[in-house]
Amino acid sequence: MNPLNHVVIFGATSAIATAVARRLAADGAHLFCVARNAERLESLLADLRVRGDDPAGERIRGLAADPADPATHENAWTAAREHLGEVDAALLAWGSLPDPATSHNSVEATQEALRINGTSAVALLTRIAPDFEAQGHGVIGAIGSVAGDRGRQSNYVYGTAKGMLATYLQGLRHRLAPAGVDVVTLKPGFVSTPMTEGFDRSGPLWASPDSVARGILRALRRGRAVAYLPWFWRVIMTIIRAIPDPLFRHLRL
Repeated sequence: MNPLNHVVIFGATSAIATAVARRLAADGAHLFCVARNAERLESLLADLRVRGDDPAGERIRGLAADPADPATHENAWTAAREHLGEVDAALLAWGSLPDPATSHNSVEATQEALRINGTSAVALLTRIAPDFEAQGHGVIGAIGSVAGDRGRQSNYVYGTAKGMLATYLQGLRHRLAPAGVDVVTLKPGFVSTPMTEGFDRSGPLWASPDSVARGILRALRRGRAVAYLPWFWRVIMTIIRAIPDPLFRHLRL
């Protein structure tokens, strides 16, 4: 089991990451939160310090920086390690859902979606992995998506970024396993967050950020290779991946 006592969260003000941070703060963890919006970050830190009984901010701190910008990674990671010492866990939790009509027809929009949801996370993982490898323990988790399991006409640019991230994490997991470091690919399905506003969220497949957060913490502690959140998405995506292409291309998914 991986202890989650000293944790850095990149993209901490996203709905899922906030739910994770709140649970960790209530458990007394030392946290370092990185988020793009300084005002939202300060509000989150104040909330976490109340939940974690840390009014002076001795255990819970943060830094305003855009984790989707690789130019910020060195400074953010250095600040996190200075506060936390050895890091038990790092969670990568930023992303955006691009408008399909725009990203499917714009080179610039496609490249931006790939950067935010894929290559920026790969850049950060490339930076932090050697330090985890050197310390010989810990867990790295990154939020991907079930959308990366198979390209579908509705959101294949977003799915491409998440699929790339999943493949990278798979290789990183293989690399770091001999060092005793776990790498966890987190694959949520439909989650009721600001990113999915405008969707019909009344169906049974939708989950709350807090229920997904519980699954994330369980997966990080256990060092699971891949965690579908909620669990039933593993079954759903197994079926979708198994549909033969001649049939699949006629489906509206």
